Amino acid sequence: MEARHLRYALALAEHGHFGRAAGALGIAQPPLSKQIADLEREVGTRLFDRTRQGVFPTAAGAAFLSRARRALDEIAAAPVDAARAARGETGRLRLGFIASALLEPLPDVLGRFGRERPDVRLELHEMATSRSTASLVAGELDVTIGLGRPRGVGAEHLVSVPIGHDHLVAVVSSTHPYAGRTSVDVAQLRRQPLIIASGEDEPAVATALRSLLGKDSPGLSGATVARDIHTIIGLAACGVGVGLGPSRMLTAPRRGTWFCEVTPRTPLPDLVLSFQARDRSPALNAFLDVIRENCPEVGAALDHRLGPPGPQESGPEATSAPRLCP
Repeated sequence: MEARHLRYALALAEHGHFGRAAGALGIAQPPLSKQIADLEREVGTRLFDRTRQGVFPTAAGAAFLSRARRALDEIAAAPVDAARAARGETGRLRLGFIASALLEPLPDVLGRFGRERPDVRLELHEMATSRSTASLVAGELDVTIGLGRPRGVGAEHLVSVPIGHDHLVAVVSSTHPYAGRTSVDVAQLRRQPLIIASGEDEPAVATALRSLLGKDSPGLSGATVARDIHTIIGLAACGVGVGLGPSRMLTAPRRGTWFCEVTPRTPLPDLVLSFQARDRSPALNAFLDVIRENCPEVGAALDHRLGPPGPQESGPEATSAPRLCP
């Protein structure tokens, strides 16, 4: 059975006459009669009653025609859907991200992507960098935003570009002795109860803090471990200790807290966008295009690695860090 058989049956049902249906189809009447007879033999039952008043679908014919219409509609839609998928207008994108990326740049990027690609199904997973890297390598995610360049088995197959720079800041409750100060010295932090991110979840941050404060620092050894920056800020507001986190926390002020710069100014691991070098998913390409449009400097780094407009063959190492969005 071919699509033309379905079209012939529908034309015959519409015109109710073999001659008129054949004329509408642009074929002679005898071939149409033969094709309908062949179709009925293949289906195994009579689809049309031939009467002096015209040709009418049987009950079996009406059921067949209902399916035939849907089948032809699906056939017509198939190339349209294929073209949309190839342009990244449909499909699925699985994104793993750390909580601080929701401060910047994810709100603008996801907002724009949602407006430009409303039919792409976004699966968003807030998770620590260590987990998102493992999921990306395992093929469970399409793209991640985490802290520091991915490391470990499989990381050599990833494309990674920095999308944000941060430096260390401290947050305390409004009743803490540091409240009202513009900065606090690293030496002072070594003697304070600290609130920090989990070293298991964010190893790059833990390494940076050990390098800054010393691996035997009392503040580090007795630190309260928080899941994300929002928890760090919340615990600081409760007076638990001095929260240490990225400067992007400054965009999320909370009542009852005070932020201080840490001196000397201490860079933290970059916020890094990563995806599989071999991934040629149109939905991923569309997401990278939004990154290019929203963050031109990041787009320049991507283009240097992958070549515009979409990913091409590339190696594992990222370019030197540009000035980044926002």
